Amino acid sequence: MRGSNETVIRVRGLEVGFGETLVLKGVDLDVWRGEILGFVGTSGGGKSVLMRTILGLLPKRAGTVEVCGIDLDSCSRTQHRRLEQRWGVLFQNGALFSSLTVKQNIQVPIREYLKLSQKLMDEIAFAKLEMVGLSVDAADKFPSELSGGMIKRAALARALALDPDILFLDEPTSGLDPIRATEFDELITTLQRTLGLTVFMVTHDLDSLHDSCDRIAALADGRIIADGPIETMLASEHPWLKAYFRGKRARAAGIV
Repeated sequence: MRGSNETVIRVRGLEVGFGETLVLKGVDLDVWRGEILGFVGTSGGGKSVLMRTILGLLPKRAGTVEVCGIDLDSCSRTQHRRLEQRWGVLFQNGALFSSLTVKQNIQVPIREYLKLSQKLMDEIAFAKLEMVGLSVDAADKFPSELSGGMIKRAALARALALDPDILFLDEPTSGLDPIRATEFDELITTLQRTLGLTVFMVTHDLDSLHDSCDRIAALADGRIIADGPIETMLASEHPWLKAYFRGKRARAAGIV
């Protein structure tokens, strides 16, 4: 099993809501350095909400979030910007800018945080394309000219642009056929191993959870109900976990 006992992300008592609806009800979660953590939960139950709250994209009502030992509430803006350079994010649908080429999309975070020459930025973009398995020919294409799988890889290249320590993935295999999904899982595992990344993966893909993740955390009713390797999930008697990991779809995927 990859990973260490060093906590890279520490969430305690996190509460997040919209209007009168409380989505996260006191979530506690640790993410360890060098692991791939799969984060699962009920549909609309707050999986992506947690990730976006950690990233500072959604406000919280209570609780604390620490990344690399830094409390995001008490750190300075300068400290926060330095932290932002240490993580990369792949959103569910890629979230590429439609008016920019693939190369320009990859260079967005570079322009935001660094002052580099255009030549050096181009070299970085080409290197990241190669890293995710795309040819240099893709650099000058627009998102509308790419397949779904290519969009995912281009967005991953952008997430890796600043050589992050932590990679956040929101449903990375959604919309991909089984072959492309398997290839993407293998890519993530290879990148994690090669680059020493810590990966926080929000997913509902049973194959990804089984094949790629060192540990899984499950969210239901606004709280973490289980935390451990796939064997822990399979052994749980919690009704939702039983239905999810030991139901018909799980059997079809060969997990049980």
